[in-house]
Amino acid sequence: MQDHQSFSDFFYTAPDGLKLHARVYGEANSGHWPVVCLPGLTRNARDFHELALHLSRQEKNPRKVIAFDYRGRGQSAYDPDVSRYNVGVEAGDILAGLAGLGIEQAAFIGTSRGGLIIHVLGAMRPAVLKAIVLNDIGPVIEAAGLAHIRTYLDPAPKPKSRTEALDAQRSAHGGDFPALTEADWERMVLALYRETDQGLLPDFDPRLVETLAGLDTSKPLLDLWPQFEALAAVPLLAIRGGNSKLLSAGTLEEMQKRHPGMETITVDGQGHAPFLETGGLPDAIAAFLDRAEQQVQAK
Repeated sequence: MQDHQSFSDFFYTAPDGLKLHARVYGEANSGHWPVVCLPGLTRNARDFHELALHLSRQEKNPRKVIAFDYRGRGQSAYDPDVSRYNVGVEAGDILAGLAGLGIEQAAFIGTSRGGLIIHVLGAMRPAVLKAIVLNDIGPVIEAAGLAHIRTYLDPAPKPKSRTEALDAQRSAHGGDFPALTEADWERMVLALYRETDQGLLPDFDPRLVETLAGLDTSKPLLDLWPQFEALAAVPLLAIRGGNSKLLSAGTLEEMQKRHPGMETITVDGQGHAPFLETGGLPDAIAAFLDRAEQQVQAK
């Protein structure tokens, strides 16, 4: 179980009045860039717990870390209007949360949908982005990857026990994640599910699946190259799972061409999306943030 004394809960009101939640780690102002963590489509702030502890407890450059629950996920309220589960609204929610915390600029880490929100933030308020880590996401989403996501979300598994939950996740993702240990799978289940009187339930509004309906998965589904190119001046680290179906090696190579300063990491034995607390990634991300901050300060 996660140590609740290692973070504080921050609740705030979205522009449309919905009550939203984030976790805040390392609340003291260290003088270094804070870090904002944005999860995937149906995921929540718990995905970043281990990474947030690592970044907030660095000996030399400890950082304040804010991990958000989007509307309809985790401890944030569900939206009665399914149409508002979109990256534009969610980007506005993030900006409202940062305003409530008094944060004007930060480094951003985005997994999957979180990376799409970063692209939108770059268009809405580019000055907020000091550095970016994109976890298995880019300007183009491969159709096969989204089709896989839709397959295991519709219907979302409703296991009766933690053992059933572990089995369900291994069944859906095990082929893409041979590098994961038993402890890794257990952390995934703790992050993804919540305990209720009816047993374990996925910790998101089940109507989120409706937002994937009608998508044509016979071809690539997104082209955010203009938005990506607008990030060219921002230090960027792109992480790709070696077995990813969502971010192709070709897209990663093209990203490198269009953002020559971009750093890349390919995580062997993992798919979409790599677990950021594994494979030496916490140290690699911390080192990237330190380099980026030093480079900006040197200018």
